[in-house]
Amino acid sequence: MNTLQDIEQAIKQLSPEELAAFRTWFAEFDAEIWDKQFEADVAAGKLDALAEKALKHLLEGSCTDL
Repeated sequence: MNTLQDIEQAIKQLSPEELAAFRTWFAEFDAEIWDKQFEADVAAGKLDALAEKALKHLLEGSCTDL
C-alpha cells in the first residue's frame, strides 16, 4: 500500500470526535500552506499585473461596490 492509501485508511478508522479534530487541524494546515504560497507569489511579483489592472479599473470608475 502507498502512503496516501495508508492515510485514507487511517482516516476511515477515526471516531467522529477524532475526525472533527483532524478536520480542524487539516483546515489550519492547508490554510498555512496556502498563505505561504500566496506570500511567495506576492514577493515574486506574480500578482503585480492583477493589482495594476484592479487599480486601473478603480481609477476609471469601472468597479462596483460590494
